[in-house]
Amino acid sequence: MSEESHGDTTAYPQTAFVPGHVTGFFSPCPADDPERAGSRGAGLTLTDGVRVTVRAAESGPALTLDGDPISMPPVETVLDGLGVADRARVAVESDLPLGTGFGVSGAMALGTALAANARFDCARSVNALVTLAHRAEVEAGTGLGDVVAQARGGVPIRLAPGAPGHGRLDGVPATGRVEYVTFGDLSTADVLAGDVAPLVTAGDEALDAVRDRPTLSTLVAASRRFARDVGLRTDRVREAIDAVTDAGGEASMVMLGETVFALGTGLSDAGYDATACRICDAGAHLVD
Repeated sequence: MSEESHGDTTAYPQTAFVPGHVTGFFSPCPADDPERAGSRGAGLTLTDGVRVTVRAAESGPALTLDGDPISMPPVETVLDGLGVADRARVAVESDLPLGTGFGVSGAMALGTALAANARFDCARSVNALVTLAHRAEVEAGTGLGDVVAQARGGVPIRLAPGAPGHGRLDGVPATGRVEYVTFGDLSTADVLAGDVAPLVTAGDEALDAVRDRPTLSTLVAASRRFARDVGLRTDRVREAIDAVTDAGGEASMVMLGETVFALGTGLSDAGYDATACRICDAGAHLVD
């Protein structure tokens, strides 16, 4: 047990890093039990992500994002689940914009679980913390598969939905540079509230393609077909993807956001002022 658990409970804030997650395609898998609910699909985790710092309660807002007070139900649910909601202050710094398809809400929930567990000596296992964050995301309607993917890192393939103990993961053994450009946001809740049958059909076809040939090129091509078939592309997204393709690159739409990602220098080569990072080889973790 840490020294702070015996003594001063205000002196040792704990910080976790959680990679961003770009979903290339997905099939929603609802269930009455949030731990069994989730999605199948595949995507990339990014070295651009969020840092979540948890400290003992002092004056000020309970949760901030880049210095601004914010309400985030999944974070609040995680703190309640750990029994520390009245004792914790959470400060989040993000490389990525909220609501544009990078899994920021899931990262905030998972980072809070890891950092609060360490800060208040809650003695929960990694799987228990991932389950808590996944459940919080599903209950809030803000995500289905980001948390389990962010916990794994790399290029996760979600073969079966749900939290640890229910879901099943594999991955594409690859790394490399990734670029992205964001035009705006899309509401995950609104998309999932509509007819999801086309998402399931297109998502399962994409997953079969990646399972048959687990490479980055296959994943991006399957993602591109998925985005086209389910009709979520905006004009700006379609134009950016076409420009990258015309320049000889590989790109697709991020689910769910008005955002395009490309492998290598695809967006830069197509003339876009893109942000560059890399595939994150590690999953969510505590940092010094």
